[in-house]
Order: sequence, then C-alpha cells, then structure tokens
Amino acid sequence: MDALPDLDLEYGLFPECEPFNRGMLPVDDLHTLYWEECGNPEGVPVLFIHGGPGGGCSPTHRRFFDPERYRIILFDQRGSGRSTPTGELKNNTTPLLVEDMEKLRTLLHIDRWQLFGGSWGVTLALAYAIAHPERVIAMILRGVFLCRPSEIHWFYQEAGMIMPEAFRQFEAFIPKEERHDLVRAYHKRLTCGDPAIEMEAAKMWSGYEGVCSTLLPNDAIHSSFLVDRTALCIARIETHYFLNDAFLPPEGLLGHIDKIRHIPTIIIQGRYDLVCPIVSADALARTFPEATYVIVPNGGHSAMDPPIQNALIWATDRMKSIVN
Repeated sequence: MDALPDLDLEYGLFPECEPFNRGMLPVDDLHTLYWEECGNPEGVPVLFIHGGPGGGCSPTHRRFFDPERYRIILFDQRGSGRSTPTGELKNNTTPLLVEDMEKLRTLLHIDRWQLFGGSWGVTLALAYAIAHPERVIAMILRGVFLCRPSEIHWFYQEAGMIMPEAFRQFEAFIPKEERHDLVRAYHKRLTCGDPAIEMEAAKMWSGYEGVCSTLLPNDAIHSSFLVDRTALCIARIETHYFLNDAFLPPEGLLGHIDKIRHIPTIIIQGRYDLVCPIVSADALARTFPEATYVIVPNGGHSAMDPPIQNALIWATDRMKSIVN
C-alpha cells in the first residue's frame, strides 16, 4: 500500500443513502446502543467509529464509503448520540466499548470487518484491533489520538499559544484558582447536578473543540458542536475519559502495535491538526511502519475539513480494492 493520493484531485462524498437496517442493542442493564446499516448488504463490512468520546454519528458519516461496495455500519457509543441514557458516565469505559463492538459484530453475523475511526475513534479502533486482531480486515485512521496525558495537556492547557482568543474564552469560564487543571474543573461543573450549569459548561467545552477543529474558520462545523445534546455528550464523556487516562493500560496503545502490524492500515493526518497534533500520528507511523501514512499538507482535524475529507474518500476507495 505504498501508493499515495494525488491530493489536488477532488474525490467528493458519495451519494446520500438511507439505512436498510437499524436497531437498539442493549449491552447491559443500563446502556442501549443505537446502530444502523446502509449500502450493500453483501459488501465489505466497515464500522464507522465516531470521535469524542461522546461525539455520535450523523447521516453524513455514511457518505465516506461507496454504497455499492461497502456494507456501512454506524453506531453511537455508550452515552452518545441516540444511545441511551444520554451522557451517562456509569459503566462507560474503553474495555466496555470494545466489548460493545464485539456484541454488535455478533448481532450482525459479521466474521471480520474494516474499521474507520477518527480522533477518539482512532484510540478505540486501535484498542479493539489489539484485543481482537483476528476480527479486523483493515483500518483507516484519521487525526491520530492516542489519549496520552501529554496530548490532553496540550489541547486543554497549552493550545492557547495558537488559538489565544478561543482559549481565553474557554479558560475564562473557570475561576483562576482552578485553571491549572481545566479538565478536572470542567468535569466538576458537568457533573454538578444543576442542568443549567452543566449545559453552559458543555457548550463552552464543546464549542472550544469545534472552533479548533478546522484549519480555516467553518461556522457550520462549529455550530454542530453547540447543539444541546451533542455538546452535553461530548463534554461529559470526554472529561470522564480524560480524567481516567481513557481506561487504557499504563503502557498505552503503542506498546501493543506488534499485535496488529499485519493489518492493512492507512493513516490520514492533517499537518495543522490543532486538536490532535501530528506528533501522535508520527509516533504511530514510526511504531507501525507497515501502515501507509498520508500527511495532508493543508489539513486540520475535522473529517469534514475539505482537504481531510478528500483524503478519506481516497482512502476508502483505495482500501476497497485491497480488502476484496
């Protein structure tokens, strides 16, 4: 897989498509997950793993895949999107999300599937692949996030060096004496039990992420982060995971890459990704040299950032010929 895309070409999203199957999957006594399938029921199964954690899926996410060639599966992780209960933190950990993916695979009678994950979706895709390498055909990973403490500290304590206006607003919501640990300070307010305070904190947290997600200002993407349910899920669940080192082993993910180096993988990384800086993708690519590593020279973080979107469409088109 050494052929790289011509990023001057415009690949474009695939046509809109509607699910041919959908449902709610109870995964324990508390959580029930929304899932859907669209595209070709006989196509290559591909699982879209959304970001956040807490981001949820949208109809646009179906359009990264050729509906004639792929059996496209989307699901909302615990507490996210249309899954219930909304924003729930109890029984919400990375190992449980990995188990949920296995329950969904079994429900849909899929032997092996391709994984497509961005940002937190990279973290979860890697965690799943490391736990179940025999179930993974291939992976496309965008905006690499390994959920290391240094990555959390960068975005929530230091990114003001590049986005000072946005960071000042994000920081100003918290009293000065608590600003040394903004993740903890926001989590305190997001779980205080007062719906008004929780929602205000959620929109500040999620809005900051939204404005930093694209290289150039994009009001539509920023606004999508401010929808009440979206903001609350992202903010509550992200702070929960980030305060708990994403419930990953102490050695993190990079120490287990040898288990998955045989899996065909494409890494797509924006050069100017502010949310998940390229240093993490570089670390993954050096640990996983068999992967095809594509740096998008004019790309930011969001999958909807046009240059990143373009590279992802190339990747799904490239991968379908590899896995067939």
